[in-house]
Order: sequence, then C-alpha cells, then structure tokens
Amino acid sequence: MPLSAERLNSALASLVAGMTGLRHDGRFHEPNLDGTPGDYVSFDSWEWPQGIGLYGLVRLWAQTGEEDRLLQTIEAWYDRRIAAGLPAMNVNTTAPLLALSELWRRRRQPRFEPVLHEWAERVVTTMPRTPEGGFQHNVSDRVNDDELWDDTLFMVALFLASYGQAAGQRRFVEEAERQFLVHARYLADPASGLWFHGWTFDGRHNFGRALWGRGNAWITVGILDLLEFAEITPSVRAYLLGVLETQLEALLKVQAGSGAWHTLLDDPSSYEEISATAGFGYGLMKAARLGIGPTECRAAGLRALEAVVANIDDEGVVANVSYGTRMGHDLQFYRDIPIHPTGYGQALAILCLTEGARQSKVEAA
Repeated sequence: MPLSAERLNSALASLVAGMTGLRHDGRFHEPNLDGTPGDYVSFDSWEWPQGIGLYGLVRLWAQTGEEDRLLQTIEAWYDRRIAAGLPAMNVNTTAPLLALSELWRRRRQPRFEPVLHEWAERVVTTMPRTPEGGFQHNVSDRVNDDELWDDTLFMVALFLASYGQAAGQRRFVEEAERQFLVHARYLADPASGLWFHGWTFDGRHNFGRALWGRGNAWITVGILDLLEFAEITPSVRAYLLGVLETQLEALLKVQAGSGAWHTLLDDPSSYEEISATAGFGYGLMKAARLGIGPTECRAAGLRALEAVVANIDDEGVVANVSYGTRMGHDLQFYRDIPIHPTGYGQALAILCLTEGARQSKVEAA
C-alpha cells in the first residue's frame, strides 16, 4: 500500500527534529589543517554535512511555504554562524552557501547578499583548480592536489548556479556548467553509465574505480536541481540530460529487492546505504514527474521511498547512513566505511519524502 501524505508529513517533522538534534559524540577525531577541531555531525557547525542538511530544510520550507518555525530555525543558524566568523573557503565549507542562496532567492534578505556575493567571487577567482579548470577537491583537513571528486558538483557548482541565476550573474552559472562538463568527462563511466568517485591527474586514473552509491546520488540530485535552478545553455542541458538518463537506466538495474542501493552500486556484498537510496529515490521520482528517463523510474523511486521511511527511527534519525567518505584507493575501503547519523543523511531523506509527498498530493487531486 503506498505511503500516505499524512504518513510522509509526520516522518518529515521527525526528520527535522532528528537533524537539529544531532551532536558530535566524540567517535571521530578529524582536526582541520588550521588546528581547529572538525565537527561533521553537530547541527550547529559550518561544514558540508550541515550544509547539505540545511539544503534539505530550505527545500522543505519552500515546498510547504507556511512553516514559520522552520524558517526561523534556518535563518537563526546562518545568523549565528556568520556572526561567529566564517571558516576558510574550500570545497566542503562552500556547501552551506547553497541553502543560503536558495533562501535568499526567495526572501532577498539584505544581510545575506554580501556573504553570498563575496563567497561566489572567491570561488571563481581563487579556488584551486586542476588541469582543464576543474575545482580541486580541497577540504578543511586535507589538500587533494589535482583531484576531481563527484562531491564537488553538489558542494560548489550548485551554489554557483543558484546564486548566479538569482543575482543575475550569468558568469557564475556558466562556471557551474563548466564544472559539470569537466567532471562528467573524467568521472562518468561510459561502460556502466554510473559515475566513479574520483579522478586524479597525477597518474591519470580513477583511484579504486569505485561506483560509489552516495557519490552517484550527488550526481542524480545535482543534475536535476541544476536544471531547476538556472537557465542552462541548451547544448549543455541536452548533454547533461543524456548523461542523467544513462545513469538512471543503470540505477534501475542495481536496485536491491529491499528498494535500497548498495554502497558500492555494483557489489551486492557491500551494505545497503540509505543516504544514497534517498538521493536516488528523490531523483527517480522527480525525473518521472518531469518526463525524464525510463518509465520504470517512478516505481523504483517509490520503492526507494519506502526503504527510506523504514530506516527512520523514533527520534527522527535516519539509520544506515555511511559516514563522510574520503577517496578510496581500493573497493574494500568503501565496504569498511562506518555507519553514523549525519546531516546529509537527514537532508537526502527530506528531499526524498518531500518529493514523495508532492506526488501523493497530485494523485489525491
């Protein structure tokens, strides 16, 4: 029996509570390059998991349009973090700017625009680049010389597209287009239709050639949301849609019987991972709504939605989410990534459930 809109809305409320209640328990010690402690779990920290988490909250707020308390939570988060002083710019610390841009697009708060503009300018003028102009995937605790990661498109390029379109700054949108094209050249696997996690120009290889679940989810969600955010050059749009449809066809072939996907998409012995499953569920349902991809997309997305809901505990925390994943030089590295609640797990689940609720409303109409 399909999940009702009421069931999905109840689960969404619990997901918000679960995310805002996340706290670092000391399990992982990851100091930054500047010596400050890295906190990739607690809600009140400026890093990429929290940035993705906020994106989920903003998309939920934008769809409901009437949750004042949620809007206050989001704006208060940014006010606190900006007042405390923003961290050094890198790929991962750029992630929170996407949600802020989507918020500003809708509300045009004067206090946020200078932050967005300055950060976008610094990204395009000072962010280290690989050969062919891709953004080098430097993060708070590591410099990754000459490396392209699929994560970068979600953490940086989507922000540039969102803010560039909202601010009438076409050059930022064009930079986002360039990043998607460069990354697709080196990370999209023409044999499988899926994406490798990374590429290095030092030795010119794809590391462990991992068809990693969440990395592919960044692409599924990223291409669809890029095309929603901004007016993309027609030829680039057509190219990215072709890449996306090829990926969607490949994803349908490797979905597990539970409705989930494995952390290594082509390895059924690797564990089923729910953040990737949520991203794919969102993407497949959204693609079906837009008339993109095979006809089986909607049914596969609904199965994924059921798998995600089944993994939300009584506190609203999403289970079976893999912790932040560095670049692996062999496939066993990915099989061994530990499970831990995270902001991006919460956010991808929110995206999946909001799309499911949207489709439920259409069916009920």
